[in-house]
Amino acid sequence: MAAAHKMTKEEAFLKKRETFRRNAFWIIEEMVGLSPRHPSVLVDEVLHSIFFLGGIFTPPYSPKDIVSDDDMLNKLKGRYPRPFELYSSQVPKRSPISCVLDMIVLLTGQEKEDQIVKKLRELIVKLKEDEATDLISSTICVSQPNKTRNSHTYYGVSMSTSGPNPGRIMIAASCLSNWDSYVAGAVMTYYPNKEKKLYFDGTIKLPKQVRCEAFSLTKGGEMLPCRSCENLFGLTPSDTKVWPYGNCAEAESVSNLLKNEKEVREQAQPKSPTCTDANREQARESVLKELNKILRMVQFKWDKNFYAPQVRS
Repeated sequence: MAAAHKMTKEEAFLKKRETFRRNAFWIIEEMVGLSPRHPSVLVDEVLHSIFFLGGIFTPPYSPKDIVSDDDMLNKLKGRYPRPFELYSSQVPKRSPISCVLDMIVLLTGQEKEDQIVKKLRELIVKLKEDEATDLISSTICVSQPNKTRNSHTYYGVSMSTSGPNPGRIMIAASCLSNWDSYVAGAVMTYYPNKEKKLYFDGTIKLPKQVRCEAFSLTKGGEMLPCRSCENLFGLTPSDTKVWPYGNCAEAESVSNLLKNEKEVREQAQPKSPTCTDANREQARESVLKELNKILRMVQFKWDKNFYAPQVRS
């Protein structure tokens, strides 16, 4: 009986490894298919993000393990050499499905919300075959400066990682290098232990006219914001669930909204007297310290740079 139980655990481990590799390859294949004939910075970015996550997997995956087709591997190396060179030394700014979402939005048109959600959901359903969870975003969030459907639309997805360490790494990286500073400040208020810092409160409250709605990519249908998103952005009514702060699709979507809508950003600025530049810097340093600690735990030798995607002209 003990041997059988051990075998079951081994089989589950092998299945998890295979679903990571399979999903990583499918995402790359999807992005290459969506990209125009000329190299795309979004393909460059998704390659680095996936190779990084493969490199910190246990045991690790090399790019060749993920892209097992030699012809495809050589073509990718020729078009996108930097992800192959830097996946083992630089940290990505965001997780893979965020890059996929940007590609879909770019090709579909920012205001075609239904088509964008439908196309992303089709990919997620494919990735979730056999109840897989690796590299999958379960939620998409749609934000607009007001609830009229003709206002600009901004999107975000939940973190497409699996396991606590990759998730904590990507949330920290997004705070330090990618998200709007108000969103980063709100998340840093609670990161990494879901406990509010006593010395810094960077949480914000979105104006009432703002639309911020999340939808399930795996089951369909609208989702209430969780308690974490209520605490970060003042979203109500909320569910009782408390997800890790920064994990939800709302963070990326609200960040994109605030980066582009100056008036909304001014109305949403943090109000706490503890939200000073000095306290914000202290919170930022605590996030950076935590990031360094986790990277050491996964034996990643960081050169202190976040990966900046680019392609040859």
